[in-house]
Amino acid sequence: MSNLEQEIAEIKERNRRVEADKAWETSWSRKVLVAGLTYLVVVSVFWVAELPRPFVNAIIPSVAFVLSTLSIPLVKKWWLLKVYKKR
Repeated sequence: MSNLEQEIAEIKERNRRVEADKAWETSWSRKVLVAGLTYLVVVSVFWVAELPRPFVNAIIPSVAFVLSTLSIPLVKKWWLLKVYKKR
């Protein structure tokens, strides 16, 4: 394989990895997993701190995480159009 063909193959492999990473970063599986882990950690902290109703109150930061991930694509689109475009 020539050097140029090898470089093209490496670029294609890198692109596949980047696409897979992007798919994971934007997937609902990741969002649900992180929200669930956030919930478990917050429940644990509230439980150890002996705060009232840790199982109910831990829902708030978990829902906030999911809501923030839903708003990010909108902010990114706006940023690309208004801020990045000016560069």
